[in-house]
Amino acid sequence: MAELFYVGVDVGTASVRAALVTREGLLKSTAEEPISIWEPESDHYVQSSTQIWERCCTVLKKVTHGVERSRVRGVGFDATCSLVVLDQNFQPVPVTKEGDTQRNVVMWMDHRAAEQAARITDSGHRVLSSVGGVMSPEMQPPKLLWLKENLKETCWNKAAHFLDLPDFLSWKATGSLTRSLCTLVCKWTYSPPEGWDPSFWTSIGLEDLLENNFSKIGNETCAPGSPVGCGLSQEAATDLDLDPGTAVGASLIDAHAGGLGVIGADVKGFQLPCENQPISSRMAMICGTSTCHMAISEQPVFVPGVWGPCLSAMVPGMWLNEGGQSATGRLIDHMVKGHAAFPSTCGNFYTYLNSHLSLMANSHPVDLLGTNLHLWPDFHGNRSPLADPTLKGMVVGLSLSQTLDDLALLYLATIQALALGTLHILEAMKGAGHDIRTLFLCGGLSKNPLFVQIQANATGLPVVLPDQMEAVLVGAAVLGACASQDYKNIQCWNTLEGFTLTYHVILKIYTGTWALFHRT
Repeated sequence: MAELFYVGVDVGTASVRAALVTREGLLKSTAEEPISIWEPESDHYVQSSTQIWERCCTVLKKVTHGVERSRVRGVGFDATCSLVVLDQNFQPVPVTKEGDTQRNVVMWMDHRAAEQAARITDSGHRVLSSVGGVMSPEMQPPKLLWLKENLKETCWNKAAHFLDLPDFLSWKATGSLTRSLCTLVCKWTYSPPEGWDPSFWTSIGLEDLLENNFSKIGNETCAPGSPVGCGLSQEAATDLDLDPGTAVGASLIDAHAGGLGVIGADVKGFQLPCENQPISSRMAMICGTSTCHMAISEQPVFVPGVWGPCLSAMVPGMWLNEGGQSATGRLIDHMVKGHAAFPSTCGNFYTYLNSHLSLMANSHPVDLLGTNLHLWPDFHGNRSPLADPTLKGMVVGLSLSQTLDDLALLYLATIQALALGTLHILEAMKGAGHDIRTLFLCGGLSKNPLFVQIQANATGLPVVLPDQMEAVLVGAAVLGACASQDYKNIQCWNTLEGFTLTYHVILKIYTGTWALFHRT
């Protein structure tokens, strides 16, 4: 029988990636293209949906080159939870004061709407219970309110469609405006089965979004992995060099795709504390520019300062809580590349600094090197569990020295601070009722062994890495596989009954030295 494939497309913060994935969940080929980020003002970060789609086409065509079109059974998209604005003709609408129509995406990490978010929090509306009680400027309601209050003539009055970036991609692929429950529930306050709460939008001054049955923000929804429209439209099929009608799965936010890719791993025989336990005993951590901490449960769990519970946002029929740190990989880059000794590092600076710390430790635990240098990591605010976007970072214990040793110690202090941030989130989740026993990591930072080890040390929990390291891409491909009807639904990957598009082989398990870490 001819080999069949599924394509996963991942739009991250700074690049677009694609993977051709086999029925066994193995990556046959991958491709990556950069995308632009503009910062017209402090805390304003914007992108171009036109450029993003062009890059999606480029990487998808690269990974399917030479493959018969009929053997590509389905396509799945994931993306950052950024806000795309289009007019009634589906053309880009500018989200900056400069008015460049190609800059029509308010990025997830854009904090321009901090004041609007605080006002929404002060309203005390009941929908806030599903976002940890605090509205974040990284969610869509405050961003929409900012656009209305600050760009009413050039943006708000011209806008006919506000879409989360993952939903924009499925629309470009199919022509269908059906939204994924992942995006609407997690970032827009949508609550199935009731749907939108008109009183919320009216109370914050966005009552015009109620027009035409909420047509501007979506009135048709489906679970992630559900078939969208009639598959690839003729136009999209031409763009992508695939057959019209090729199945397209309802999309996921990028972190949720990563969670889907790792949280169902087969751990039998590894003597992990989550073995023979419900999947709710696991937390998926997607560690990249930022980090998302994903925990699921059969019943809703309300965690102060942690987003959720969100029904069917990652796994249909299960509730999701999402903790997070707004800057992790980005923070490490900021601390390291801004140091006077950075030019003296060679090659991959993570690898170089990890080796240098080992030499400095001289066979002793590396953790002990951080005894006299401490860092508070909220340089871009605290997403969870303090839920305070106004917080800033700080470093305690600096001297006038700027040697390579000093850089290595600052790098270590940053990683340790981020790991303690994970512990803070874990403690909040456990205090609310979650029973998390094992961490499953993916994303760029999971390829850094020191980062992974210190996560284990700080939390006292085993950390599992999958055999296939590109969990986000495989998670996206799962969506296409489900939409193709080759598999019944997303849950099949967990039961392992007739569905192999997930990680069944564990690459490595890290265990921690919790007592030693916390004595420093």
